[in-house]
Amino acid sequence: MVHQAAARAKKRPQAHSLHIGINVVSAGHYAGWTGPLAACEFDAHDMAAVARAQGMKGSLLLTRKATRSAVLGGIRKSARALADGDLFFLSFSGHGGQVPDVSGEEVDKLDETWCLFDGQLIDDELYFELSRFKTGVRILVLSDSCHSGTVVRAGRPPPGTPEQRARIMPPAVGMRVYGEHKAFYDQLQHEVAKAAGGKVSDPDTALAQVAVSERLTGIVKNFHPSLILISGCQDNQFSMDGNHNGAFTEQLLKVWNHGGYRGSYASFHARIRAGLPPTQSPNLFTLGPVAAFLKQAPFSI
Repeated sequence: MVHQAAARAKKRPQAHSLHIGINVVSAGHYAGWTGPLAACEFDAHDMAAVARAQGMKGSLLLTRKATRSAVLGGIRKSARALADGDLFFLSFSGHGGQVPDVSGEEVDKLDETWCLFDGQLIDDELYFELSRFKTGVRILVLSDSCHSGTVVRAGRPPPGTPEQRARIMPPAVGMRVYGEHKAFYDQLQHEVAKAAGGKVSDPDTALAQVAVSERLTGIVKNFHPSLILISGCQDNQFSMDGNHNGAFTEQLLKVWNHGGYRGSYASFHARIRAGLPPTQSPNLFTLGPVAAFLKQAPFSI
């Protein structure tokens, strides 16, 4: 019995990864808009390669396969399988969008979304799904999209080459999409809020202010895993597409240097940020007990 207990104690942690890359979305769900991008599938392949090299058990969802059901199913599968000390690595590359918030305290607030192929994944949903991981699970999320926690945005860059293309669904398109699918998105937000036991704050706001906001601390008090989220830009900026990688992913891979990087998550974020222009400054958010997690080497199991 003693030997069995020791063996369990020394068991190597498991690591799952899920990588999403979406170059176009379904016109049928996005009011005729397909939002073509060039590098998102490349980003997903490259993040999957990093995970594979580190010994993670990974899944890849590209464009048409990156549906709401597939993404939620992948997250939930890992939430069921992983336990204390395990790692879940989630990466997203694609457009960010917004829908009106119907479950929060401010009627004019917008919820951030990831634009999946056949519909948007609201940040309330993502936050709730991640909160269902067990105590002690480490979660790393890398989001190469326009994804903020406020409605303040800079003016949209002009269209042109892939380097000038922002990874954001145009607000006018977003409102058309919401208008055509209002019942679905409103009901979705109400269901998530009900499942979470009340009103749900968008994750970026919660992550950014949890240390100083009593209201948000109350909302996230039952978040048991440890979460590190590195997103591609600040609230009022845009994550830019590229020919082979998005600007954020390209710089991340350069710093990672095929595993040659030596340092912590905190310094990893700082190095990535230092290599990008002032117009795109990646954000670092944390949630849960992350002090030890932040000191670990990136992607380490």
